[in-house]
Parts: sequence; C-alpha cells; structure tokens
Amino acid sequence: MKLRGFNMKINATRMTTPIEEKLDQKLKVRTGMVTVSDGKSRPIPVQLHLSMEVLRLQKEEIVPPDPKPINGKERMVQIRRHKVGGLGLSIKGGAEHKLPILISRIYKNQAAHLTKELFVGDAIIKVNGEYITACPHDDAVNILRNAGDLVVLTVKHYPAATPFLQKQEEKENQQADSNSDEKDASEESLRLITNSSSSRPSSICSEFDQEPVTRWVDIVTLPLMMAYVTRYIFGTDKLRPNAFEVRGLNGLSTGIIHCDDSAVLSQWLKYISDNIIGLTHLQMKLYNRNFSVSDRIEYMGWVNEGVINNNQPWQNYKPRFLALKGADLMLFDSPPLNVMDWDKCPLIFKVYQTMFRVVKESENVDERQHCFLVQTSGQESRYLSVETRQELLRIENAWHCSVCTAVMKLGSKTFTVSYGGKTVGLTLDWNLGFSLHEAESKIPVWQYKFSQLRGSSDDGKSKLKLHFQDIETRAIETKELECSILQSLLFCMHAFLTAKVASVDPTFLCSTMP
Repeated sequence: MKLRGFNMKINATRMTTPIEEKLDQKLKVRTGMVTVSDGKSRPIPVQLHLSMEVLRLQKEEIVPPDPKPINGKERMVQIRRHKVGGLGLSIKGGAEHKLPILISRIYKNQAAHLTKELFVGDAIIKVNGEYITACPHDDAVNILRNAGDLVVLTVKHYPAATPFLQKQEEKENQQADSNSDEKDASEESLRLITNSSSSRPSSICSEFDQEPVTRWVDIVTLPLMMAYVTRYIFGTDKLRPNAFEVRGLNGLSTGIIHCDDSAVLSQWLKYISDNIIGLTHLQMKLYNRNFSVSDRIEYMGWVNEGVINNNQPWQNYKPRFLALKGADLMLFDSPPLNVMDWDKCPLIFKVYQTMFRVVKESENVDERQHCFLVQTSGQESRYLSVETRQELLRIENAWHCSVCTAVMKLGSKTFTVSYGGKTVGLTLDWNLGFSLHEAESKIPVWQYKFSQLRGSSDDGKSKLKLHFQDIETRAIETKELECSILQSLLFCMHAFLTAKVASVDPTFLCSTMP
C-alpha cells in the first residue's frame, strides 16, 4: 500500500516490554506496533522503528521458504552448463555398487545451485531423456560431461541419502587424500541406508516442511536530521488528540500516528524529539567549525509562523526553520544543508535591533501554545510557536546568548537624537554605558553607566525620557530626548541592558564560551 498525504491515521497498539526497552536503550533503538490506514482501506499492522538517525514505518511480510525437494516424485530440471565449473555438481553411486546415480555435492553459485531445483540426495534417472539408471559410475560421468550446454535432468529425491552424503562431503573436505578402500566402504554404507529407506518414503517427508518466516520491510523511511514532531493539524492551530506526525526535509511525513494511551504518546514524543535534538546539536557543531566564535550558531530548529489569511490573523501557520547565528536572527523556508546555504537566507534580522518576548497563555491569539513574538524596528511583529515548553525555553536561552555575543562584538552603537533643541549623538557603549555628545566635538555632555539607569518612558512616537540615579547624591536625573527612529533605539538599548545583566552571571558566561 502506498502511503501518501497527511490523512493517514495510525493507531498505536503496543510498546516495547521493559526487557525489550532495556536492551534497546543500549542500541538506541525502540520499536512499537501500530496500524496504518489511508482512510479508505482497512488498517494494516505496521511497526514503528526508531533509531538514532531514522524513523521507519515497517510492514511485516512472509518470506517464501527456500525450495525443497519433493519426495517420491520425478522432476525435470533444466540446467545450463557454465564454461568454468561445468554443471557444478558431483555424483556418487552406479550400477557396480547397486546404487542409483546420486547427486552428492552441489557447488555454491555454480550451474546446479543457481537452478534452485537440484539437491543433494537427488537420484539422476534420465539425462536429456535417456535413462542412466543401469549405468556404471564412470559411464554416468561421461554422459553428463557430453550432454551439451543445455542439459535436462530427470531426478527423484532420496531423503535418507541426504544426511549421509552431506556428512561424506564434510569428511572429504577434511580428508582430501581418502583411499579407495574408504570409498568402497562409504558406498556400501550408502547402499544400506538407501535400501532401508525405500520401504518407508513417506515417513520422512516432514523433514522438509518449513515454518513460515517473516521480516519487516520499510514502507516509510524518514531521516531525523532537521526533522520535527508536531501534534497540530498541518497549517492550523488545531491540536490532534493523542496523535502526532513527524515531518522531515522536503515535506516528507510519516503520516498521522495515533496513540490510544496518552502515556504512550508522551513516550514516543520524547524519544523522537530527543533524537532530533541530539542530531541538531551534532549538526550545529559541524557547522560551527566553519564559523568564528562570535559568528557561531546558538540555536536552529523548526517553528511555525502565524500568517494572515483573509484578514483573519493566525488562521494559518507556515513552517519556518529558525536559526540564531552570531548577531543574526535567520528565518529559512527550508533548512540550510551546507555552509553556503547560510548565505542564502531570505529573512535576516539583527538580534540587537529586535525584541523577543514570550507570549503569556492569556495572550494567545488562538489554540496554539508555547508562542513568542519577534519584532524588528519598522516591521510587523512575527507570531511564532513551538511544540513544547522545553523548546521555547531553549530558544529563549539561546536568544540571550546571541544578544550577549552580538552586543559584545558590536561594542557600541550611536543614534542621532535631539537634546535641548540641538542635534547630538547618543552612544550606547558596552564598557562606558550611556553618553551624550555633540555631533562634531565628540565631547560628552553627560555620561552614565548602565547600572545607573532607573527607568525610562516614551510616547511611542519619538520622545524618550531616561531616568538616571546620581552615584554621589542618589538623586534621580531625567534626560529628555527625541529620536526619529525611537523603536530602533529602544530595542538596541534593551539588548545592551539584557547583555549587561546576563554577563554578570558567571554561569551564563561559562555557557557562552566555545
């Protein structure tokens, strides 16, 4: 059955037992039975197979048993002689030993073996339609040698002879220099075994019965590198009850995997997500070998962005691949697959000119959970969501790391402002703090450390008030400014303050070291 689209439903029915799980943990492999339906046909059983790098949906199929000889019935087998190796078989017996001409050995990957219809213990009755049952051994050998390139053998199987002939083959391999006396004894023993079995051919037929063998065949194979797990109906804010799908590169999907038990659902979500995160971290390390410390990747992974549809905000969601690299927030339509792809990102924003804010549950605009806002000066806010609270915290932590790295690398940023009716420059400096200076002289009019800022207020347009505390008098001094790009100034000021506060924490500094 071909599995296409996203309407397919999969119902989980079994997870691994505790013993299986202990063994699988060592191998980093987990399996569980599910049923798959395309919505039209009846569900079929499928195994969910999770390894470190790949998630597979597997169907069980029966492996046809190896062909076995049919006892007591004559068979015609066509065999094409090879230039090297001839017919690829050896014979024993002959009229002088009162034995049929028996196939005693079949050589692997040669002519007789490739027919899959000839077996050790087959008696050759006819060669190209001519009986050889009364032939001595040497005559039978000559007839087979001169039978042409395409030989038709009529054979009949003697199962009682098979174990003896196989044992003789092993003995001959070990004792290549067996003498003729041993050969005569062997043939006599073979004669006795053959004669004793002739009266009860049906009693040994069960030796060749074979239990059916099954194997698992992949029907969906999804690499986990840069994949993601989602419980939402694709493109919407509707959460699937006890169900999820895994989506990979180029839109490849497992289909909908439904679990009757919420505990089983949680286990699968954790197992698959953990593997994806592990692979993502590995890929980040590989990429970062090509980038400087100040330009390294702090985070990359899938998010969903709410997009406006028919004037109804957040009705549709579009998958985006988000990365925090150096001073840049990057949004891709598809993940970068090599170092050069990082230079082809369609949307790039500077983190020190961008505001990041986690959305409270009471502020969610729809049923999507774990949302956050990203806003850059002069642009509309971008409303984004991830699957879990843990993923949201990972992005938030990576954002703070990126801001700190970007601000320290930037060092300082100057904005043109109006102060006291004059055009001056307001500089945010990583080491010095706030300083106001005349545009030409560069002489500071006033200067305060970041730690002296006690608050700020603005009119949302151009006017800004900064409230500083004097170190000596402890008095609050208010500085009123006007800036034509007020939002950009506020975002940058927030970035410098965030980085300064974060840098005070030694553990934070350690976490940002390469």
